[in-house]
Amino acid sequence: MSATAQPGTIPLSAPRAANSGPMAWARANLFSNWINTAVSLALGYLIIRYAVSFIDWAFVQAIWSVPNDAQGRPDTAICRDNRDGACWAVIREKHRFMLFGTYPFEEHWRPALVCLLFVGLYIVSAMRRFWRKELALIWIATLSVIAVLMWGGVLGLSHVPQDRWGGLPITLILATFGLAFAFPLSILVALGRRSKLPAIKALCVIYVELIRGVPLISLLFMASVMFPLFLPEGMNIDKLLRAQVAIILFAGAYLAEVVRGGLQALPKGQYEAADALGLSYWKKTSFIILPQALRLVIPPLVNTFIGFFKDTSLVLIIGIFDLLTAGKTAIIEPQWQPFAVEVYVVVGLIYFVFCFAMSKYSAGLENELNKSQRR
Repeated sequence: MSATAQPGTIPLSAPRAANSGPMAWARANLFSNWINTAVSLALGYLIIRYAVSFIDWAFVQAIWSVPNDAQGRPDTAICRDNRDGACWAVIREKHRFMLFGTYPFEEHWRPALVCLLFVGLYIVSAMRRFWRKELALIWIATLSVIAVLMWGGVLGLSHVPQDRWGGLPITLILATFGLAFAFPLSILVALGRRSKLPAIKALCVIYVELIRGVPLISLLFMASVMFPLFLPEGMNIDKLLRAQVAIILFAGAYLAEVVRGGLQALPKGQYEAADALGLSYWKKTSFIILPQALRLVIPPLVNTFIGFFKDTSLVLIIGIFDLLTAGKTAIIEPQWQPFAVEVYVVVGLIYFVFCFAMSKYSAGLENELNKSQRR
């Protein structure tokens, strides 16, 4: 068919650029009436003002290094005299302690490699083409290498006890193992709460309500102080492992309610269709019910993941040097204490990078799964 307009008709024209693009979006969303215009201008002024002030403090007036005094120690007088800019020299001086805690200084390459292995494991696990049985072997192999690097004692590596671990590796260990074990536990508990067997249902309800009724701090205290009292004489479980179990139990209870919400949101017809096919309970749950239910609750699941990743910082109350605790301890020396803001900015940026990555990945995964479902 020819693209020439027929006689007596008005040819169609492309929409004008004025109806689309950034300017059109701004007119429609920011300046559609006088109230929106006033609010947008006020917020824009505040954002620009404080952004310029932050850039001036963080970059223009900042001090990046300080000279050493006669004793060979950093001379922070230049930073104390500079009240208009940041003193990033504290990061340059203390970054190793912030990242790795009291781990032996000459062995810092080991926890640094551990952090890279964790990031690589996250990236591989996020790729759907690796969602096969071999992924479990990748996890086992990577975690085994991480354990060898952190503990040592083999392959010529010096042994480093767990009370010397600290910083970012501790945060990644607690978050990774905590969520890796809490997620399957939450699925079992969510299924148990919907079970027709009264004993299993009651046990799951008691577990969820009991754990959700107390703060994580109380569980960490119980794991650190009270739990060893119930152990046999001469038996002791490492403090880090006790904290890890407390985090797993706490996260499992909250995630179980999220998963149960997905199971309840699934139409009853899906259950009936699976029963009509003659599938067993576990096949019906594994291949039909759970994939659809988990797809529905991706946003609250990831929101819970992000919350527990940040909650790992609470282990400081039982003397475990996570990333936040190592950052606070790094500025315990009097000459660095006035520059705590710079340390907290860097620590917060590290937390933000991991949490933002989880958020963006979950949004992309949700769009991809919904798109495949519409097809």
